[in-house]
Amino acid sequence: MKIDQLDLGVFPLLLAPMEDITDSSFRQICRGFGADLVYTEFVSSEALIRDAWKSQHKMRFEESERPIGIQIFGNEIASMEKAARMAAEAMPELIDINFGCPVKKVAGKGAGAGLMNDVPKMVRMTEAVVRSTKLPVTVKTRLGWDDKQKNIVDIAERLQDVGIRALTIHGRTRAQMYTGKADWTLIGEVKNNPRMHIPIIGNGDIDNPRHAVEISERYGVDALMIGRAAVGNPWIFKDIRRFYETGQVPPPPSVAERIAVCRMHLHKAVAVKGEIKGILEMRRHYASYFRNLPNFKKSRLQLLTMCGLSDIENFLSELETISFQTI
Repeated sequence: MKIDQLDLGVFPLLLAPMEDITDSSFRQICRGFGADLVYTEFVSSEALIRDAWKSQHKMRFEESERPIGIQIFGNEIASMEKAARMAAEAMPELIDINFGCPVKKVAGKGAGAGLMNDVPKMVRMTEAVVRSTKLPVTVKTRLGWDDKQKNIVDIAERLQDVGIRALTIHGRTRAQMYTGKADWTLIGEVKNNPRMHIPIIGNGDIDNPRHAVEISERYGVDALMIGRAAVGNPWIFKDIRRFYETGQVPPPPSVAERIAVCRMHLHKAVAVKGEIKGILEMRRHYASYFRNLPNFKKSRLQLLTMCGLSDIENFLSELETISFQTI
């Protein structure tokens, strides 16, 4: 699959942009496990053009993270144009527009999925962003606002007509938020629309290798984007690739492997954000790395209270000596 001149090969697997999750440290981990393209956390256009430090920081990345897209969102066309130009200065491979975030503080202000209620403005905004940069522009969106307004087939055509180079569709409406089951039938309808010639990337409920390959073959999408299933489980990219190539389902990672990757993630987080902030932000990942381990609650609570890197290191080393059944 190619997005403009960016060749991602056969059956590409993409890491979805997730606020407070897909920072540089996590992107590096996922690239190491086979994610073919990663994205930044989404960047507010208004904050970026006002030179907010946090938004500037979100756009920083290491060369090892390439290829990478910077995702921006907003509700003002002029601000999105300027933000796209500023994002392009960071020299990512592409600029992605977020038309899919369903949370009230974004969609309720007419940004993210909120623009599904104003498709003409969505199209004008997209066209303005496309014209503002020489980088390829892509879009991530949803099926529609709610069950009565699933207009993604029309939206896809109109966004393609103003120059986007790829479209990612999350198989839920804004009203669903992240609940219920993703509906891939409309994603397949967009992909099989004879008018469409740009890559269509499917997203929603991809949580294991067998399901990933099955859904890709059933709906014919050009690539898969994986979000929540990758949190605490960056192995999912490698495992899907192996199943796609061999038909074999890899065994789950051992406790030792989970600890090793958790430790690697911790060190990368500290390297990027400093010891205090890196440790604080790693706390949201511990439960995911050690998901389904019996009797782990006490150990997780201990991890959540530790503030020193050496203390956490020692604790992780102790976990390596405890059998899986007694953790």
